[in-house]
Amino acid sequence: MSTLKVNTIQNTSGGASSTAEQIAGGRAKAWVLINMSSASTLDSFGVSSISDQGTGTFNVNFSTALTNVNACAVATPSDSSLHTQIVDGNCSTSAFQYRCLDGGGSLADDPFSSFVLFDN
Repeated sequence: MSTLKVNTIQNTSGGASSTAEQIAGGRAKAWVLINMSSASTLDSFGVSSISDQGTGTFNVNFSTALTNVNACAVATPSDSSLHTQIVDGNCSTSAFQYRCLDGGGSLADDPFSSFVLFDN
């Protein structure tokens, strides 16, 4: 059995590189599990902090800036009666805002809200 040790893996054109840490983290640029009720991060990767913007609304700040604002973010609540959404107009390469709503469209905190973000 052989062991391969590298610092960075690149595609054949020399772009789109991945570090060992990114690969170990699942290649997502960032992910986080938030307890919205206590405004706390339960676990994360690539997220430097979160900030509570009021009931059901959070800003998520990235440890490393994204290459552009056209990233793919997926958020999900733990409660199936709630819905999450990325807030248009509040996305940048360093942070984005997302919120959680109940079935009637009112903002609501979810004890285990999570998201994952992919970017090139």
